[in-house]
Amino acid sequence: MTTVSRVPDLRTDIGDVLITEEQIRAKVRELGAQVSRDYEGRSVTLVSVLKGSLPFMADLMRAIEIPVQIDLMEVSSYGGATTESSGLVRILKDLSSTIAGKDVLIVEDIIDTGLTLNYLLRYLRGKGPNSLRICALLDKPARRLVEIPIDYTGFVIPDEFVVGYGLDFGEFYRNLPFIGVLRRELYEPR
Repeated sequence: MTTVSRVPDLRTDIGDVLITEEQIRAKVRELGAQVSRDYEGRSVTLVSVLKGSLPFMADLMRAIEIPVQIDLMEVSSYGGATTESSGLVRILKDLSSTIAGKDVLIVEDIIDTGLTLNYLLRYLRGKGPNSLRICALLDKPARRLVEIPIDYTGFVIPDEFVVGYGLDFGEFYRNLPFIGVLRRELYEPR
């Protein structure tokens, strides 16, 4: 976990707005409609990977027009005061109910290296779901170390450190309604 040594300034700490609130809203509606079509006549269980994907899942589930159930997981793959994934994954909070025989859609805020999600896919497949798909708001393929089959993608983004709409730095910035690029001097060691 990265610590922030000063009180963040939610607006001036952002170098650029990469994806606006309006663009996010439109994309979530589009994804919700696509999920509704693909699972028509069935229900789907949305699994949010805390904490970053919570705003996305909340908006996505309201945009889906078929019956949904939700569940939450929390995993950790970042070690110490770093912005890099360690590749070691710990499950901090497991699912509350069974997914055996269910159609499951993992809802992710961002897919970066793919290491954490690759582990999570193997773990959840072991629980016997009928189907297992991925919906990611953001895809950052420039950093991918493991191929991940993303079924629903919101936005493909460049290799920038982004915050907002659930994404954080030191647990701050999650409440921004847009996706912004954090100013480099705030997270790079000097």
